[in-house]
Amino acid sequence: MSDSWFVIVNPVAGKGNFNKIWNTIQQELTTQNITFKYAQTTHTKHEIALVQEAINEGFKKIISVGGDGTLHHIINGIMTQNTIDNQEITIAVIPLGTGNDWIKTYNISKNIKKAISYIQQGKTIHQDVGYLELENTSSYFCNVAGIGYDGYVVNKLNKLKRFGPIAYLLSGIAGLLLYKKTTFTIEVNNQIIKTKCLMTLFGICKFSGGGMQLTDYKYSSNGLFDITVAKNFSLVDLLFNIRKLYNGKIVQHKKVETHVSNSLLITPLNNTDLPYIQADGELIGQGSVKVSMFKRAVKIIIP
Repeated sequence: MSDSWFVIVNPVAGKGNFNKIWNTIQQELTTQNITFKYAQTTHTKHEIALVQEAINEGFKKIISVGGDGTLHHIINGIMTQNTIDNQEITIAVIPLGTGNDWIKTYNISKNIKKAISYIQQGKTIHQDVGYLELENTSSYFCNVAGIGYDGYVVNKLNKLKRFGPIAYLLSGIAGLLLYKKTTFTIEVNNQIIKTKCLMTLFGICKFSGGGMQLTDYKYSSNGLFDITVAKNFSLVDLLFNIRKLYNGKIVQHKKVETHVSNSLLITPLNNTDLPYIQADGELIGQGSVKVSMFKRAVKIIIP
């Protein structure tokens, strides 16, 4: 069992070509002498149960076949199991999803043969994992999370994913036109920041929202979040800075404040129309959020 991989497959990520793509993946895994067992998800968050069943069977190597959401739920399954130390588990990704933001930090190829070759080569690093605590729920995350505009966009995105990659653009435009900024208190590094805010982001990795660079990314294993507080941005501000959203220079804007910390607490001051909170492109909930860090919590395959 120690050399065998458990493959968790999200068939929805195939966008209509799943059977053909999955056959190709199985053939390539076999060609590259990777032994495996697999299971397909059948409902939302099914990955959590599947990964925990696999660990209970003795698997310590997990392959995520899907997008950022698939990996997000696998991470949650690993972090909430009590069978073995999280750091003993190795995670690899064969990307199939819409956005695939997490893989961009590590330059993991979307080419199936290349992605599987990384698994065969076996190069790994340990990565941090973040933890969100809301009033009625909690969640782990491995890429970028946030509250405000980006949560609003993710909420819209869930209704538009059938349009494919353009869904990010459509939901972003809807957010620009309709989202109402919220006043937050943000407690970070013994400071209390009170500001009317478009969004506050806290990232481990570099990319989110379909390739945007919204945090001042440093490392994914230093035990610290790269935090961006985007203050009272107007629609005009955003339209004139679209390029900077993708090249990372948005963090230099006069209405953006950045911090580095292993924890923070964000509280909206308006108790009505509570802001949405997202993590790894998945909608988590609404309201206040406490954010903390698990340093170098999981082992991942990289090129």
